[in-house]
Amino acid sequence: MKRSRKVLIGITGVVLALVVALVLFIALFDWNRLRPLINDKVSAAIGRPFVIEGNLTAAWQREPSEPGWRAIVPWPTFTANDIHIDNPSWTKQPQFVRLDALRLRISPLPLLIHHIYLPFVQLVGPHLDLERDNKGEANWELTLPQSSTPSPWSFTLGTIQFDKGDIALDDAKTRLKLHVDITPLQQAIPYDQIVSQATNDARADVGHDVGKSVDATKTHPDASSNAERTSYQFSWTTDGSYQGAAVTGTGKTGAVLALQQTDVPFPVQARMHIGDSKIALVGTLTDPTHLGALNLRVWFAGTSMAKLYPIIGITLPETPPYATEGHLTAELHAHGSHFSYNDFKGRVGESDVGGNLQVITGGARPKLSGDVHSKLLRFVDLAPLIGADTKAQKQQRGDTTAQPTDKALPVEQFRTDRLRTMDADVTFDAAHIEHPSSMPIDALSTHVLLDDGSLKLDPLHLDVAGGTINGRLRVDGNAQPMHTAMDLRARHLRLKQLFPTVQTMQNSFGEINGDIALNATGNSVAALMGSANGELKLLMNDGAISKTLLEAAGLNVANVVVEKLFGDKTVHINCAAADLAGTNGLFNSRLFVLDTADATVDVDGTINFADEKLDLDVVPHTKGLRIFSLRTPLYVKGTFKKPDVGLHPGPLILRGGGAVALAVVAAPAAALLAVIVPSRGDQTNTCQTVLTQLHNEPPPTAPKKPSAKTK
Repeated sequence: MKRSRKVLIGITGVVLALVVALVLFIALFDWNRLRPLINDKVSAAIGRPFVIEGNLTAAWQREPSEPGWRAIVPWPTFTANDIHIDNPSWTKQPQFVRLDALRLRISPLPLLIHHIYLPFVQLVGPHLDLERDNKGEANWELTLPQSSTPSPWSFTLGTIQFDKGDIALDDAKTRLKLHVDITPLQQAIPYDQIVSQATNDARADVGHDVGKSVDATKTHPDASSNAERTSYQFSWTTDGSYQGAAVTGTGKTGAVLALQQTDVPFPVQARMHIGDSKIALVGTLTDPTHLGALNLRVWFAGTSMAKLYPIIGITLPETPPYATEGHLTAELHAHGSHFSYNDFKGRVGESDVGGNLQVITGGARPKLSGDVHSKLLRFVDLAPLIGADTKAQKQQRGDTTAQPTDKALPVEQFRTDRLRTMDADVTFDAAHIEHPSSMPIDALSTHVLLDDGSLKLDPLHLDVAGGTINGRLRVDGNAQPMHTAMDLRARHLRLKQLFPTVQTMQNSFGEINGDIALNATGNSVAALMGSANGELKLLMNDGAISKTLLEAAGLNVANVVVEKLFGDKTVHINCAAADLAGTNGLFNSRLFVLDTADATVDVDGTINFADEKLDLDVVPHTKGLRIFSLRTPLYVKGTFKKPDVGLHPGPLILRGGGAVALAVVAAPAAALLAVIVPSRGDQTNTCQTVLTQLHNEPPPTAPKKPSAKTK
């Protein structure tokens, strides 16, 4: 028994001596001897020269958080000073990373089971140079060795701790240059305090009183108890340029990025100016190892939403100055992410806007879906979307296209390339549109579908002048030039609402009805109309026209014609009917008739949208014995900009050899009868009466040839 005790004591003593010797060896060991080995191994692993220039030291401390006997096992904390990682040869700067020091702590016991556990890594004085050339080669993409067999070792990193430093980014591919300076705050600032301060600052910066329209309870960023316990400990500033536009920004972050604890948020806050676009955010990032999740309050503002495209990669329309605030959440994944911008509200010009949008990446193209609505939309704010904004507004949003002085149709090019960069499935609804008297659009709703460059507005609905316009619009952005097709039906557009300032219209029960079916190719309004194929049918009953009215409406050609026919007096119109057929931009008048109490006026000829030229004959027909001031036909020639209207020098031979009677339009009249819909109330649709008469009137008989006896 005594002998066994002595053996046990001896073995224990030897083990203790070995442990003490090992501890003394580790404590007294000059770790700098391992620097050449570490430099070689790391350089080989990352494919870049790696050098520890300064001292390599180790400090041992027990970990009190460990349970039981493991709490007495000391953990080493290694510090490597003055670390350099070189850049590849093609970069502008010689070094990729410079660290004043790298400090890391390692748990020794997991090493026995081939597991490396680092509870933290601290980056002291980091200086990072990020570069990418115009071919897409980036210095942050390291070439790591590949092995066909899995490594027996596993690795876990707890947190990354930051210190004062700077980051330089030079991305030739996206033309982005930034310099970021990171400095510690004098004292930590609680999360809720920064959220409140950042919200006030961002709202003041973006303007448009967005804070008054937003429900703050729905746009609040991460409100979890974990977020409320975190704090901001570093501030940063940045300046540079992006695609030629100046970039400035400020922000704050936390000091510790938790990589394993998915419920520990990392606080972020930023306010950026990129050219005249502004982006601000405040909230948290969680689970960064798996590119986890964002939970932010976000603001967007600028002179036009279209300018956000190079920043966020989402195609948005041209707009007046805007500002929005909303709640952005994101699930980030390496092969596809999901972003949601919910409960956002704001202003576009003087119009309100709100809704919910989602963006999904990872497919062939990002996809935008959701709903956007407006309670009160001003037409002037909608104008840039349809190209109806002023010259000054176009210059403000960056359009420098010069309109030729001899062209009436706009030549500004559509940006069809952006149609192929994303897909979309978005509904838009404007409950009320505040419009000028010349453009009485009261409401608008549509379903926007964009799939691989093919854009559809289907259905498209507008409330106009007490009536409706319904239909669909399709644009194929893959075709060059783009192909466009539209099918629209106008019903019950009330004349007194179309012309609210014309006193003679206010007692009228007249309406306009019509159908438009066109397809065309071209990248501008001028090109589309110059290649258009299809037909246009239009009916107006119980209206009035005058030189003054047409002049106010900007209809220069019609203004001159009406003045020559009727002078400057207001003429009551029983019915105006038009049926035009177009081929490659050349529209022929199948039927163009104006019926008044004194006369019926027939218009025959062509309108060429390709070269904007007119070639029309205007033939008045007096009714009965009524005195009519003009019996001589008119010609209308020239261009849209400079029309030439005059009297035919002699009798007019109708084109095609037909008779002078209006019965030659019987077939087009029958086609237009299909456009007529029942009038509201008890009023009789006079166009129906006129067209029925034209349709039922027998065709004219050809004049008999004189017999031989009469010669």
